[in-house]
Amino acid sequence: MSLQEDYFLALKKLVAKEKQSDLEQYNKTMTSSSFKEKIGKGLCWEPLFIKETGYGLGDYPFVVVERVKGKDSAHQFAAGKQANIYLSGGEATEKCKGTIHFVSGNTMKLILSANDLPDWLSAGRIGVQLLFDDKSYEEMETTLDKLVKTKDPQIAHFLELILAKKPQRKFAPVGFVPSPELNDSQNDAVKAIMGNQDICIVHGPPGTGKTTTLVEAIKRLTLIDKRILVCAPSNAAADLLTEKLAQKGVNVIRIGNLSRVDESVVSHTVDFQLSESPMFKQIKTIRKQADEYRRMALKYKRDFGKDERTQRNLLLKEAKNCVKDAVDLENAAIDAMIERAQVVTCTLVGANHRHIDHLKFETVVIDEAAQALEPATWIPILKAKKVVLAGDPFQLPPTVKSDEAKKAGLETTLMEIALPNLRNVNLLRTQYRMNAQIMGYSNRYFYDDQLLAHESVANWSIMVQNEVAEAVTLIDTAGCGFEEKLKEETRSYFNPEEWQVVQRHLGALLNDVSEPLSIGIISPYKEQVQYMKDHISKEWLAQHDITINTVDSFQGQERDLIYISLVRSNTKSEIGFLRDYRRMNVAMTRARKKLVVVGDSATFGHDAFYAGFLTYCEGIDAYHSAWEWME
Repeated sequence: MSLQEDYFLALKKLVAKEKQSDLEQYNKTMTSSSFKEKIGKGLCWEPLFIKETGYGLGDYPFVVVERVKGKDSAHQFAAGKQANIYLSGGEATEKCKGTIHFVSGNTMKLILSANDLPDWLSAGRIGVQLLFDDKSYEEMETTLDKLVKTKDPQIAHFLELILAKKPQRKFAPVGFVPSPELNDSQNDAVKAIMGNQDICIVHGPPGTGKTTTLVEAIKRLTLIDKRILVCAPSNAAADLLTEKLAQKGVNVIRIGNLSRVDESVVSHTVDFQLSESPMFKQIKTIRKQADEYRRMALKYKRDFGKDERTQRNLLLKEAKNCVKDAVDLENAAIDAMIERAQVVTCTLVGANHRHIDHLKFETVVIDEAAQALEPATWIPILKAKKVVLAGDPFQLPPTVKSDEAKKAGLETTLMEIALPNLRNVNLLRTQYRMNAQIMGYSNRYFYDDQLLAHESVANWSIMVQNEVAEAVTLIDTAGCGFEEKLKEETRSYFNPEEWQVVQRHLGALLNDVSEPLSIGIISPYKEQVQYMKDHISKEWLAQHDITINTVDSFQGQERDLIYISLVRSNTKSEIGFLRDYRRMNVAMTRARKKLVVVGDSATFGHDAFYAGFLTYCEGIDAYHSAWEWME
């Protein structure tokens, strides 16, 4: 068996383990949980108030619902996930599958996988329940099967380079002119992408302008490449690139389920552009004719003669022919749109979308490649002549639920594997987000002190009573008697006393600052996040721009002021998944002007990463005892 066959068959086994583990967790939760427990775990909303129904782009029916009970309690619903909306009660519960378009507070919009709105929506108590979504697993497995069998020499070449089975050559583009809007390392990355002949890596630490660099490179590539595919693991990242490319005047088309696309880029989607197409009126007329034929056919009752049966069959056949004609016209219009587009954007899984599954691309750009499962990353690579991987392996890793698959390497991304083995690697070295001291420890621990804070942000600060506040504050709760607590239902930790310290520090700061601040309050633990949301001053929320959420939810965001509540405080020095230092790198690098970390050094200080951070804070006079904020 060849290297290629061995490699991709092994990956397929890991995907199977992950899928099985994910499905088992879902089934266990669903079968072992009562209706009340499902609501408590955030898997179900019931009862619901139906705020709006209708038909959107593509004539897809939608429902906007609002939960009546359990408002503001935690839940697992999110844009892009699959869910059933159902009529509660009785054994023959009516239900309809849909995709969540958005969740905002207690309101959710579902785009339904049906031709029409269910007629039972007003018939009684309505609920919505999260579904297991195996679409991504199916796409990964299909792609891995293709990779095992393909004789495409380009795939073998990519794999040999990534695994260091042969050295990579570097190519320089002819006549490259640096952009005056980019710094030296960004221009070097653009130059490398322009000269790329196989695989190029752009390593973009927090705040270094990775998206700006990619957009500039992609815009230049449109002048020499006939067709470019730009992908990312998440819809949010794909939408951001779509928006930025469109702002630069690039003709970009967004492929994917309309329910998963942000409203800011809807005008670039296939469905929207189809609705604006000259053919759309004709397509709609044909579809209406098909509906009319069906309506006429269904007039016939069960008991009717041969002539009526013949007539009904003819009408149904005409309806079928009309639908085929409409689909053919739609496909022709969409093919023309994609042919005209300079750039196609989608998620990694979306690269197998039926509108582009047959296409090859000169260059495939994969953003946030260090957050993507390796099998998913190969989906667009299968379509590529050249590949650009962009991201940062020292930020959030992909989520892997199977411990067995994780130990066998599924959490290791393709970018992590390729990074030490390729010559064409380009580190972005200047960051534009945060004060130099906020950047300092991450720079030392993760990036070998290779990063520089741009002069425009290096001394960013908050003014407190007309004095410059320290950029980093570590508040040590050791010796205060604060103890972590475990909520059995969620198996997540929280620490009420630690939150009190955060509140007192924040309250004092808000009293003394004159400038408006954007504020983020982060914890690695969901239960602490929920506790803080439940107990924060409503007056603060009304008067200030304050967001409370998990580390994962803050990925890609930034605030003037960031608080991090570490939570863990115990006599065994157990810090759990605080050991995922990449998450802490994300958390610490969200702050622009001031970072405040609150935690118990007696618990975290035995860990090398946190001991190093403690020493760093002491070295810049940022260390404080929580006793300073105790009543």
